[in-house]
Amino acid sequence: MRNLKLLRTLEFGDIQAPGKPQCLSLRTEQGTVLIGSEHGLIEVDPVTREVKNEISLVAEGFLPEDGSGSIVGIQDLLDQESVCVATAPGDVILCNLSTHQLECVGSVASGISVMSWSPDQELVLLATGQQTLIMMTKDFEPIMEQQIHQDDFGESKFITVGWGRKETQFHGSEGRQAAFQVQMHESALPWDDHRPRVTWRGDGQFFAVSVVCPDTGARKVRVWNREFALQSTSEPVAGLGPALAWKPSGSLIASTQDKPNQHDVVFFEKNGLLHGHFTLPFLKDQVKVNDLLWNADSTVLAVWLEDLQREENATLKAYVQLWTVGNYHWYLKQSLPFSTSGKSKIVSLMWDPVTPYRLHVLCQGWHYLCYDWHWTTDRSLGDNSSDMANVAVIDGNRVLVTVFRLSIVPPPMCSYRLLLPHSVNQVVFSVHPEKSNDLAILDASNQISVYKCGDSQSVDPTVKLGAVGGNGFKVSLRTPHLEKRYKIQFENSEEQEVNPLKLSLLTWIQEDVFLAVSYSQSSPQFVIHHLTVAPSETDDEQGQLNISSSVAVEGVIINLCCNSKTKSVALQLADGQILKYLWESPSLAVEPWKNPGGFPVRLPYPCTQTELAMIGGEECVLGLTDRCRFFINDTEVASNVTSFAVYDEFLLLTTHSHTCRCFCLRDTSFKTLQAALSSNHVSNGESLRKVERGSRIVTVVPQDTKLILQMPRGNLEVVHHRALVLAQIRKWLDKLMFKEAFECMRKLRINLNLIHDHNPKVFLENVETFIRQVDSVNHINLFFTELKEEDVTKTMYPPPVTSTVQLSRDPDGKKVDLVCDAMRAAMENINPHKYCLSILTSHVKKTTPELEIVLQKVHELQGLAPSVPDAVTAEEALKHLLLLVDVNELYDHSLGTYDFDLVLMVAEKSQKDPKEYLPFLNTLKKMETNYQRFTIDKYLKRYEKAIGHLSKCGPEYFPECLNLIKDKNLYNEALKLYPSDSQQYKDVSIAYGEHLMEEHLCEPAGLVFARCGAYEKALSAFLACGSWQQALCMAAQLHLTKDQLAGLGRTLAGKLVEQRRHSAAATVLEQYAQDYEEAVLLLLEGAAWEEALRVVYKYNRLDIIETNVKPSILEAQKNYMAFLDSQTATFSRHKKRLLVVRELKEQAQQVNLDEDEPHGQDSDLFSETSSVVSGSDMSGKYSHSNSRISARSSKNRRKAERKKHSLKEGSPLEDLALMEALKEVAQGTEKLKDEVYHILKVLFLFEFDEQGRELQKAFEDTLQLMERSLPEIWTLTHEQNSATPVLGPDSTANSIMASYQQQKTSVPLLDAELFIPPKINKRTQWKLSLLE
Repeated sequence: MRNLKLLRTLEFGDIQAPGKPQCLSLRTEQGTVLIGSEHGLIEVDPVTREVKNEISLVAEGFLPEDGSGSIVGIQDLLDQESVCVATAPGDVILCNLSTHQLECVGSVASGISVMSWSPDQELVLLATGQQTLIMMTKDFEPIMEQQIHQDDFGESKFITVGWGRKETQFHGSEGRQAAFQVQMHESALPWDDHRPRVTWRGDGQFFAVSVVCPDTGARKVRVWNREFALQSTSEPVAGLGPALAWKPSGSLIASTQDKPNQHDVVFFEKNGLLHGHFTLPFLKDQVKVNDLLWNADSTVLAVWLEDLQREENATLKAYVQLWTVGNYHWYLKQSLPFSTSGKSKIVSLMWDPVTPYRLHVLCQGWHYLCYDWHWTTDRSLGDNSSDMANVAVIDGNRVLVTVFRLSIVPPPMCSYRLLLPHSVNQVVFSVHPEKSNDLAILDASNQISVYKCGDSQSVDPTVKLGAVGGNGFKVSLRTPHLEKRYKIQFENSEEQEVNPLKLSLLTWIQEDVFLAVSYSQSSPQFVIHHLTVAPSETDDEQGQLNISSSVAVEGVIINLCCNSKTKSVALQLADGQILKYLWESPSLAVEPWKNPGGFPVRLPYPCTQTELAMIGGEECVLGLTDRCRFFINDTEVASNVTSFAVYDEFLLLTTHSHTCRCFCLRDTSFKTLQAALSSNHVSNGESLRKVERGSRIVTVVPQDTKLILQMPRGNLEVVHHRALVLAQIRKWLDKLMFKEAFECMRKLRINLNLIHDHNPKVFLENVETFIRQVDSVNHINLFFTELKEEDVTKTMYPPPVTSTVQLSRDPDGKKVDLVCDAMRAAMENINPHKYCLSILTSHVKKTTPELEIVLQKVHELQGLAPSVPDAVTAEEALKHLLLLVDVNELYDHSLGTYDFDLVLMVAEKSQKDPKEYLPFLNTLKKMETNYQRFTIDKYLKRYEKAIGHLSKCGPEYFPECLNLIKDKNLYNEALKLYPSDSQQYKDVSIAYGEHLMEEHLCEPAGLVFARCGAYEKALSAFLACGSWQQALCMAAQLHLTKDQLAGLGRTLAGKLVEQRRHSAAATVLEQYAQDYEEAVLLLLEGAAWEEALRVVYKYNRLDIIETNVKPSILEAQKNYMAFLDSQTATFSRHKKRLLVVRELKEQAQQVNLDEDEPHGQDSDLFSETSSVVSGSDMSGKYSHSNSRISARSSKNRRKAERKKHSLKEGSPLEDLALMEALKEVAQGTEKLKDEVYHILKVLFLFEFDEQGRELQKAFEDTLQLMERSLPEIWTLTHEQNSATPVLGPDSTANSIMASYQQQKTSVPLLDAELFIPPKINKRTQWKLSLLE
């Protein structure tokens, strides 16, 4: 759905040269044009309008002096820096333009009619006057000469086995003799010049030759390959014209055919068979086709036609038509009428081989024209809902308009057609925001036809409905009507005769003002014209546009774009400079466009599409080159953009990676947008979506969610881009247009939670508005069923920019409950009968479904009078409930209401068998109320409620209740049901205590027993757990005798000694068994020296000091000394081994880095000690072992964990095992400080100073050894490695690789605590200064 837009025209009209021009060639590297005449060659620069070189071929005798000479071909040879010229008399000449040297490299006596070079300039083909073809190399060495007429078909001749021959077919009314009719060959067309035509395929592998056959007099096309072997001959085609052009992409060969009633462009395949055609818009015998030319990328076919002389003194014209194809339909995009008389007659025509859409035209009066076209989509520019999203497509004298707001009509069909008297060259829509559907059409006769939308009194004959009309269909489309046709009044009409496309870049800037650009005839400048409507007294269809003012611009204008909101106009020059045109100011000034920094904007490359857009409050120029490079101002932000469109506050792009991206321009900055476009990673999912390969943006429907894309083959696809959809929904929700938002979300599967989450406060304040707008029970139910606690604005649909407004949220996070309650209240207020089903849904959808309330409401509906309007029957309500809730769950809840009518109603709707539930219900009905409810609750497994009802049934049911309590562990709940002084309370408590004893919770059991007065059971419980104070309290409650108490004390003391609680055991023996001697022995055993001395002195038994206390102290001192020696030796040994292991490990890693080989347990490096194998190797060894090992029991697993850190030399992870052992030694020594302090005090007391000093020194030495060793053992490297960030802004490629390498050899996380050194508290007071 694209048109060819004329970007610029270059004219050179006063070339001073002798004779008449005959042919044209290009020097692409120099940007110059070579023109051949009957006198020689001329090289001109069309931009500077200078004649660069002039070479006479007459002077050298290659052309006759009388002017009858002719040049049949010119070719610029890049690698030879020369130009090859072929003359009709038969000379092939090489001209060096820098030295003006001429060299005749060959001569054909019979003359040359065609010279054709292959596209790679390796071969040259000459057609001679003797009807032969000569093929030569680029060095003009002949390869082969063949007759131009061949009797053979060629190598690709079809093989037929006779099936389906014409003789065997049925011929209908023609009769059997039709099978044997000899086909008559028509002769060549009367205006055919009988000259051969040659065309090459784009890759140079084949060429085709069109010649008039001497036997039949008709034209034939023959295809030859590069080796000069005939491949095929075309099938006989009546009326075949001389024009011939092979599509560069290689699929088709274009020619023309004169048919009985029309003139067609036909296409041949390489095998000579016809394949498709299109009809030229002329009558039979009205025109002749001089030539066909494909452009470099095979997208445009140029047809050069001339009128045939039909009447005397008739004005004859020539036409250059540009045709393109889309969806198998050929569109006439541009038509350029030229005069066939005088200096305007076309002599030569050619496409530029480098720039695909540049056409060069040479006219007889030494007038050269160069046109640059590019693809554009002509769409209406409005962004409000009145804009119909029109897209106009030019097709000859018709404009096909598709209205995308109403219907998506695939091309070549359309919504309506506008019929014009002449071929159309340009379509523009009004820039005015309110009149964006109005369009103006510039045709080949330089008339502008203005069509306006609005009410017209009469039917416009120039407007025809397309695919949307038809019999019996009501057309909702409002078509435009022809307002007026305006003739453009040029200042000098004579100049207009040569260049038919005087104006380009037409823009409808105001109601009666157009802007247009033209090329200045007098100087190499471009001029911007203001075309204004001339006042007219008569109200006829024909009006006039005058050029009211003109502004000359230095440079070549190639683009003009306008912002419909700001009315700014930007011009782009060929050198990339952007100018701002102040068209509204009286001075009509042109100034440089400046970026936000105040510097002039200059695009590095010329852009074929430019737009103006507001980015972060600044107006910027957006540009896209034909090489897919996308610029914002003069900064390239992407290099893979295939199309873009600016709509409202959005920028939409399609890319080579087959995605469509959408960016919001309102609150973004230029840098943010640049970063988003240049990064491949897309954080916000709504801005990107995948599209079909090669998709291009056609248009966006304003104030809607539709984005129209066109595929490469021409068909359309409508997508609802998530960013557009969400933006539109947010707008609707802000305006409280809930119905539109709901419909869109439902259709496009957007989560309905967004209606609430977009702005919870506003939604809850306008719940009633929401219900009245949606006004559908089904839709409200749909909303309820999608509700969830998740905030979708934080998860699924985060806003494109973070909102500064803090929206209120319910702190408890009970969104669903809040919305259900608010909507239910609103529905009950509006019409509780109409919204009955939705009210039920609101109860069911709560976090804890309120099924009892729902069932009660359904029950109430049974008694409702049938006369109530909008009322829902109980049956309907129940059916609806069964959709939301499982029927068995509903049956259970109805049973839980103890309402048997409700139970029956639900049971009837379920799949349950009446034989099952009716006897059960009948049995329940016969029971006493509390026992009946107990039975129901027990059936529903509501045991707490069940024991509550059963406790009210009387004492005879208590045994059953107690059994249920024991069975379901409901002791705490049961204790609340009975008074604390009742027998039932005591029975439940005893059962509870026994249950706790079984669970080995003896102390809580003892407390429960004690509380209910079961002291004996309490005593045994406290004895079992060693709670000696509580046990003695229970003994006092039981009034035990002195002997019993002593026995109890000895039992208790024995239990406490088992638990190593010597002080407590001594207290019990001393106070309750009166056995102080045993008490002292227990205290000495527990190293409670001072407490033992207290008891000795209390009972005045000083002899015990000598017999027991002193020997115990001395023995303890020896034990401490031996322990410290052992700890010191162990610590030193482990430390020494650890340093050796670490050194070996470092050596192994160094060797591994040097050799760069993966190290495993089989490496020779570890034959002496395998302890240097890293943790990652070992973890790999264990994790990849066979399945028998991985299926270990939990016991074996624990055993394996214990074994993992083995101290055996050479074991894997030996360093970790050593660190673990060292840590245990250090921690064990640290714990001795308190014990050492106490024994030092008593050693001093009993004058064992020698032993005291010895112990104090040994302990101090051990501690100092450990303190000194800590930094050596627990180095900082492991902690640093674990803390170093792998990634981040400060990391480099090398640091990231090093950190990953380190991670490979690092330890498992489970062993991380081994790298934390043990803490030795220096503040703990343990030394006795008296011993120093």
